[in-house]
Amino acid sequence: MSDRLYIFDTTLRDGEQVPGCQLNTVEKIEVAKTLEELGVDIIEAGFPISSPGDFKSVVEISKAVTWPTICALTRAVEKDIQVAAEALQYAKRKRIHTGIGTSYYHVHYKLNSNPDEIVERAVAAVKYAKKYVEDVEFYAEDAGRTDNEYLARVVEAVIKAGATVVNIPDTTGYCLPTMFGEKIKYLFDHVDGIHNATIATHCHNDLGMATANTIAGIQNGARQAEVTINGIGERAGNTSLEEIVMTIKSHKDLNVHTNVNSKHIYRTSRMISSLMNMPVQPNKAIVGRNAFAHSSGIHQDGVLKNRENYEIIDPKEVGINESSIVLTARSGRAALKHRLEILGFKLEKEKLDQVYEEFLKLADKKKDIKDDDIALLVGDVRKEERRIKLDFLQVVTGKDLVPMATVRLDIAGEKFSATESGNGPVDAAIKAVKHIIHRKVVLEEFLIQAITRGSDDIGKVHMHVEYEDQIFHGFGAHTDIVTASVEAFIDAINKMNPVSA
Repeated sequence: MSDRLYIFDTTLRDGEQVPGCQLNTVEKIEVAKTLEELGVDIIEAGFPISSPGDFKSVVEISKAVTWPTICALTRAVEKDIQVAAEALQYAKRKRIHTGIGTSYYHVHYKLNSNPDEIVERAVAAVKYAKKYVEDVEFYAEDAGRTDNEYLARVVEAVIKAGATVVNIPDTTGYCLPTMFGEKIKYLFDHVDGIHNATIATHCHNDLGMATANTIAGIQNGARQAEVTINGIGERAGNTSLEEIVMTIKSHKDLNVHTNVNSKHIYRTSRMISSLMNMPVQPNKAIVGRNAFAHSSGIHQDGVLKNRENYEIIDPKEVGINESSIVLTARSGRAALKHRLEILGFKLEKEKLDQVYEEFLKLADKKKDIKDDDIALLVGDVRKEERRIKLDFLQVVTGKDLVPMATVRLDIAGEKFSATESGNGPVDAAIKAVKHIIHRKVVLEEFLIQAITRGSDDIGKVHMHVEYEDQIFHGFGAHTDIVTASVEAFIDAINKMNPVSA
């Protein structure tokens, strides 16, 4: 049996069926190209007969994407299949995905039919689709609740009719992992010619077991997993692509591998969340905000000593720079010391103990402890010791004026000046600093907050900057927000290697 697991992404079909998550054609093309970069094997681009928009999207995605197979969904209806074939005309690799319900509920209540007729319609649909494309996938809708003996009969019939892939969906998310795994095994044990087709899983998450059921299917011979980014989809969603890919990477004993470049997972997740206006729950596995966050003192201490104490996945493997040590009232001294060192504070034990006591008092009052809160607790003990200091700043800005900033820095006792223009006074001042230090520093995050109230507010500025693939944090506070911004930028630069103008 092949050790290659094919990843069939249905974000643009099943995922887009979520209310409020509809995308236009341009957005769908953007998603399809990102999925191609991610390394998925098959992209289910839509249900062409359902609407002119879906038809157009399948056409345009077929033109835009190069190597993944482009798949179009149909019912077991000739007109559906004709329209799907037309929509796929530009695809380099094309697949028609046709099928019909096979459970007792679908056969008798949805389709008002009988088991024999369903087999006939299934076979006819596959044979008709084969007239248009070589690659035909058949889905047995509600296979999760279909009697195994009858399901085997349907599967054997459609494989003989020419189906290259047979999809076994747990459409209602009903199955337990043991049930679903046994269902796949039953098919391999009882379907004549089953090795002539790839068996696929398509699991829904109504009972929270979509990923577990998919893995059970893989363990029993399935070699295509139908998934969505972030697990979006009908009702409670589909199997999550990121969970399947990272489960396989974490469990080598599954003896399968995918073509997915996992380092693109987080970026793809964020893009889908943004385009579909569907936030990712913070505790979502792999891509949730808290997936690599630690707030308990015991966990933080363990992670700081060795990441693998509490993390089975290196966050870099999914495109996240580093784990997050979140400071709360449950954090210990080790976590606080770690954060202080990142911010540039190196404190002796006695001073650290004092700061920790004050930190606990503040943490009991605030849910979210920011870096600037910590800096204010410590007091900026570094200012007089910093290699680079702001010696002079003058900004010219106003309506119909191009913002200009002149900055003079004191670098180890020597003075250096530069004047630059920018989109605003802060941009101009930052450019002037960059001109002096001659470094390609990228501003990743820029946060402004007020400490007090009123027009004479003290503004707090917190910056994340990237230099040579490392993140440095800077903090500044001043009644003038431009000065606070420059101080924060210089604060971050001081944490890099020695700078010379």
